[in-house]
Amino acid sequence: MARKYIDCREFPSDMNCTVALSADSEGELLEAAVQHAVSVHKHADSPELRAQLKTLFHEGTPPVEAPRA
Repeated sequence: MARKYIDCREFPSDMNCTVALSADSEGELLEAAVQHAVSVHKHADSPELRAQLKTLFHEGTPPVEAPRA
């Protein structure tokens, strides 16, 4: 399985979050992303949040430079 990542820098916010998470499995990445979304961004853990986060996963590793908005 290829490494996957999700990058908060792709989504402008009031807090200007710069966290990028990556993992070797989608399940591991999803759990880390949910924990981050709940604890930092104050989202509620729900099936809808989990489904939305999965659509934001990318193959590979996060770029060093922030993605262009």
